[in-house]
Amino acid sequence: MSVEEQLIEFAKQGKVLTHKCTSCNHLHLSTAYYCLKCGSKGFEDVVLEGTGTVATYTIITVAPAGFEKYTPYAFVVLSIDNSDLRISGFMAGIATPADLPVGVKAKITGFDERGIIIEKQ
Repeated sequence: MSVEEQLIEFAKQGKVLTHKCTSCNHLHLSTAYYCLKCGSKGFEDVVLEGTGTVATYTIITVAPAGFEKYTPYAFVVLSIDNSDLRISGFMAGIATPADLPVGVKAKITGFDERGIIIEKQ
């Protein structure tokens, strides 16, 4: 199974696949050839809970082709709990900033044709 397929499977379970440097323990969200912090080339997979807080977002009211049926929605950047990592995804039903204050708790709940699905907790 490819790394992308693994990422999708973990997202469907509400989790995030990361790659931890075996030298300095720095976490990477995507596959890396060397650690961005120390330069090491050793990594191990670490699975984190897909919970965190909304760091920022963009509300989409005029969607790209194929996504019109989902509007309005937000493209969200989620700061993952217990890490410095951020991951982006789709949150349905967000029409105004009042619907989604920055800092609100949220979690990954799945993956489909829209990408990673994030919902408020």
